[in-house]
Amino acid sequence: MTDIRDRKKDHVELTLTDGTQYVQNTGFERFRFIHNALPEVNFSEVSTESILLGRTFSFPLFISSMTGGYADASPVNAIIAEFCEQYDLPFGVGSQRAMLEDESLTNTFSVVRKHAPNAFICSNIGGAQLVGGLEVKMINKIIDSIKADAVIVHLNPLQELMQPEGDRDFKGILHGIERLVKDTERPVIVKETGAGISEHTARRLLNVGVEVIDISGAGGTSWAKVENFRSSNKSADHQFDEWGIPTTECLLQLSKLEWERSFEIIASGGIRSAFDMAKSFCLGAHFSATAQPIIKAINKNGIDELDHLFSHWQKDLKTILTLLGCKSIAELNTAHLREIS
Repeated sequence: MTDIRDRKKDHVELTLTDGTQYVQNTGFERFRFIHNALPEVNFSEVSTESILLGRTFSFPLFISSMTGGYADASPVNAIIAEFCEQYDLPFGVGSQRAMLEDESLTNTFSVVRKHAPNAFICSNIGGAQLVGGLEVKMINKIIDSIKADAVIVHLNPLQELMQPEGDRDFKGILHGIERLVKDTERPVIVKETGAGISEHTARRLLNVGVEVIDISGAGGTSWAKVENFRSSNKSADHQFDEWGIPTTECLLQLSKLEWERSFEIIASGGIRSAFDMAKSFCLGAHFSATAQPIIKAINKNGIDELDHLFSHWQKDLKTILTLLGCKSIAELNTAHLREIS
């Protein structure tokens, strides 16, 4: 059986390849912004501040859970942590299952708090690890290791089923999430890993006390492809490479629930530009998240490339808001978009 550290390393490396990206689109290409020739807004007045879980951030971008659990993860997590500390951005570490199985890997996660003492950092555990309930001491262990501000539960049945050594038992995850909500004082965020969350699934999560849902729709990295491209996967099943709900479909479904429920939506899954971000806010998201562009930038030229990418997205988002006549993210809505055939 492949060592979990090797698996984590394979995952990060494979996400950088074009072959692991969905062929199907996020759906953002179906929408165009409606230009406002009389914006009556000064560029200097436009704010990109956004609120998530009661905290105001300078920019509405969550750096998605990506890495940890193998030796080379420490420097990557350190760079991400420094970046988020500098720009006041929230982020989540990769699945902490590895450190629960091997304590020597704890430092690949704990390094983030050393480099980001004030940042909003989230712990991360897989839904499959909650079947039967995760012991409170284990919950506290992953939280304490990074002094986490929230806990992310990632749902990835598609990825697990494509993974030769993956979990096959998913019965009891919802009850496990409910227990986690009750057993921790930290807010719980539930995210998919690229196949999307439907309205039906969202309702079930909200019913057990989840406060934030990260839709992670199809259109970005296909984790089915990631697993099927691993050299150790001798029985790859490519029939499911395109399985999933496109990001915009998830947004349109979940935004309907806002009329009856109080919760926050994070848009992720193929967020590759400030244009994608802005469209997601128009479609009902409160925040956005991305992972692959961050890892790609770090791999290219470390934190310098990350700074360059971020400044580009900052400028683009402020420009988009100005051209729509909006002073803030909160002013964006469906009236600023038109759907094209």
